[in-house]
Amino acid sequence: MGELTDRELADRARTGDRQAFGELVRRHQPRIHRLATHMLRDPAEAEDVAQEAFIRAYRAIARFDGRSEPYTWFYRITVNLSLNALRSRKSQRKTSEAFDELESPRSLTDATSQAPSPSDPPVDAASRQLYEALAQGIDELSDTLRTTLVLVCIDGRSHEETAAILGAPEGTIAWRVHEARRKLREYMADRGFGGDGDGKVGGP
Repeated sequence: MGELTDRELADRARTGDRQAFGELVRRHQPRIHRLATHMLRDPAEAEDVAQEAFIRAYRAIARFDGRSEPYTWFYRITVNLSLNALRSRKSQRKTSEAFDELESPRSLTDATSQAPSPSDPPVDAASRQLYEALAQGIDELSDTLRTTLVLVCIDGRSHEETAAILGAPEGTIAWRVHEARRKLREYMADRGFGGDGDGKVGGP
């Protein structure tokens, strides 16, 4: 079983081989959970999204045509579920804010409480302040720019891989990365962080 390629495992899974699909999950669960964590910055929510991604993939495995690698398909499902979760979160936040603002203004801590670190949180005050500003800057990006930035600059996918995941030309991916970095630099500079924020999401 371990010697089979992902495509071979997917072919077997399409015929109803649950063990083959289970092997695909075992191979790719860490990277899918990591992607969801990078997208959501909430480990518990990311765990739910990663689990749901594999459930949906299993239910739809018969429609997997094999023209892309299985992990690309898993990534695409995870991205879509993560974006849905983010939209739901924003909608709930707006509703909550509408009531909160009738009583008292939100503090900086309140505003950033939805952006925990996906792995090792900054320990000193200056690093935490930088992280929180960077997280908010990423939240301000459009869905397409945010997703591309996360995939390329944070998750480490190549432009080619990201193009396959998002169904966009590599040139478009390169432009989105450039534009996301530019917007993020401007956001950070406006808050007194200069260009440091850009280095945190993939270097100069």
